[in-house]
Amino acid sequence: MAKHGKKYEEALKLIESNKLYQPQEAISLLKKMNYVKFDPTVEIHMRLGVDPRHADQMVRGVAMLPAGAGKEVKVLVFAQGEKVSEAEAAGADFVGLDDLIKQIEADWFGFDVAIATPDVMGKVGRLGKKLGPRGLMPSPKAGTITFDLAKTIREVKAGRVEFRVDKTALLHIPAGKLSFSEDALMSNLTSVIDAVVRARPSGAKGTYVKSVVLSSTMSPSVRLDVPMALALKP
Repeated sequence: MAKHGKKYEEALKLIESNKLYQPQEAISLLKKMNYVKFDPTVEIHMRLGVDPRHADQMVRGVAMLPAGAGKEVKVLVFAQGEKVSEAEAAGADFVGLDDLIKQIEADWFGFDVAIATPDVMGKVGRLGKKLGPRGLMPSPKAGTITFDLAKTIREVKAGRVEFRVDKTALLHIPAGKLSFSEDALMSNLTSVIDAVVRARPSGAKGTYVKSVVLSSTMSPSVRLDVPMALALKP
């Protein structure tokens, strides 16, 4: 088992063992524990009471981060005809169809989010094996198959994040940068938790959210009081 450095161990001492923290308290603690020289990403990790092997228990959706994600998001759009101009005008970084498909088939992945109009999915669909495992495949549930390119591109650039439960029933969702104010991080945290709660699938039985943990890049994790976290409303 890997040993942590002295700075990590010092940060760990600030956490009370077995304590479940209030959301605001957890954010304040994360800021106190920061010991890295770069601006770390704040992440929300949630364990859900679902079995992702069953289609009616798959959790997937999008959350808007009101304070933004704190990073530049590279957007690729698969489109044709007049939709190419719309995507370019809305600020998409890469727009095209056959040319982009060829680049991706050659293992190019220089983008963070892929969006497609419904009429080109017949061609884009063959990229499933390339984009699917990376979470980059456009999908209706994520809102990334759409004719409303301008609105979707603006939202993605402003701080829209996708989430999808993994095979161990965990969600890992970025919620901004540690340099954000505590109020900004609380706003993002609230939006993410609300989106996950609203994405509860029909097949989920019993306790839906089992644990909520906050961490920043390379920091110890802070466990939240689940009822208090779920009580947050945008």
